Amino acid sequence: MKKTQQGFTLIELMIVVAIIAILAAIAIPQYQNYIARAQVSEAMTLMDGLKTPVIEYGSQQGTCPANGDGGIATATDIKGKYVASVTTGGTYPNCTIEATFLTGAGVNSALSGQSIELAGALDNSATDGTAGSSVWTCTSAIPQKYLPTACGPAASGNGTGGGTGGSND
Repeated sequence: MKKTQQGFTLIELMIVVAIIAILAAIAIPQYQNYIARAQVSEAMTLMDGLKTPVIEYGSQQGTCPANGDGGIATATDIKGKYVASVTTGGTYPNCTIEATFLTGAGVNSALSGQSIELAGALDNSATDGTAGSSVWTCTSAIPQKYLPTACGPAASGNGTGGGTGGSND
């Protein structure tokens, strides 16, 4: 009678473990980047919701609204799971909206306590047919790999590499 082989050899098991370790070494950092980008997305969504009220208030009042003006909630009332507060301000016609991330557990360490700023300029003097539109520029000290392409590093300012948002509201 022949004996049939049952189970796996030690070498086969070691190869499977090595393959799983390699896959995990690649997948875990990519997942962490995905989580950080999702947290930044929450901040961008909260700020995007304030663009219209900020520009509307600025157009009507000739000044940038602070939190609490013109129906805009207080900074700590505009928050999310990862965002501590969203503040509005600036000097007309260059109004700003800034989101500040929470610190501590649950927030990616690269985002903890950092902020993202949208600066909007209401252009009433343009002669190219865009008068009355707003151009939003996004800046942050957060590493570029976590930011949307429309948001550049704080020191950029030249519009290349995603320094300008180009969103007209």
